[in-house]
Amino acid sequence: MTSATTPAPRRLRASFAHQPAKVGWVMLTPALILMIVFLIIPILLTFGLAFTNARLISPEPAKFIGFDNFVRLFGSDTFWKSLRNTVIFAAVIVPVQSGIALVLAMLINAKVRGINFFRTVYFLPVVTSMVVVSMLWLFMYQPNGLINVLLAKVGITGPDWLGNPKTALFAIIVLSIWQAVGMHMVIWLSGLQTIPGELYEAAAIDGANAWEQFRNVTWPGLRQTATFILITITIAAFSLFTQVNIMTQGGPLDSTSTVVFQAVRTGFQQQQTGYASAISLVFFAIVLTVSLLQRYLTRNKEARR
Repeated sequence: MTSATTPAPRRLRASFAHQPAKVGWVMLTPALILMIVFLIIPILLTFGLAFTNARLISPEPAKFIGFDNFVRLFGSDTFWKSLRNTVIFAAVIVPVQSGIALVLAMLINAKVRGINFFRTVYFLPVVTSMVVVSMLWLFMYQPNGLINVLLAKVGITGPDWLGNPKTALFAIIVLSIWQAVGMHMVIWLSGLQTIPGELYEAAAIDGANAWEQFRNVTWPGLRQTATFILITITIAAFSLFTQVNIMTQGGPLDSTSTVVFQAVRTGFQQQQTGYASAISLVFFAIVLTVSLLQRYLTRNKEARR
């Protein structure tokens, strides 16, 4: 009689309370559906299309052509230039951006008046759209833009930053570091604040100077944070696209073209879906290999034993 008069919502809650696995699956289902639709299915389609001559808009059905797309890709000078630019960008961005972010994090970790203001200033570029940032720096990099005007005041004639193949990629690197360093500064800061202050006090009592405290206390305490930052920066660096698309369109002379930019341009502008899928598949393999290698090299000492 009691169960018959119990309200339906209460019976439903009681049923779920005794079945935690069912509750877990119910909560997991929306995220699982989104992951399947927007991640798993596109990856499977990429694997399939990479071996066909599919085009974005074509009256003829796609045909299986084997490894022809990959043969064409590895024989393309544009692909090797794009890969070279991507590797150079990542090789500079990863150590420089993570190093500057760590220095900023250590500076703002100090308990001094007004430190919240500097935290906001350093993080402000992160919350600004990369499209807006790229357009702003596009005007600053013009031959008569703000940067060259400031250089002229000290007697230096600035180059055409984005029109010169020798300076275009460097200009994009500077912009990218400025825009994203605040994000990784916050991550470093969260890692710094998990290190117990007693360790620094003990190190000071033992006579350790600032460098010795950093080497023996700070850096070991940031090992897991460093691994996360290195992997995320590397993936973001290899995915360079927005800055190139807005500021240079891969030029001049493919000096700023990247693998992702080439894939998007091939797939949507040239409508060669199969070839673009082959580029994406190669890019996926490269990023996966680099990430696994980084994870292997940065694993902690306990995992190595």
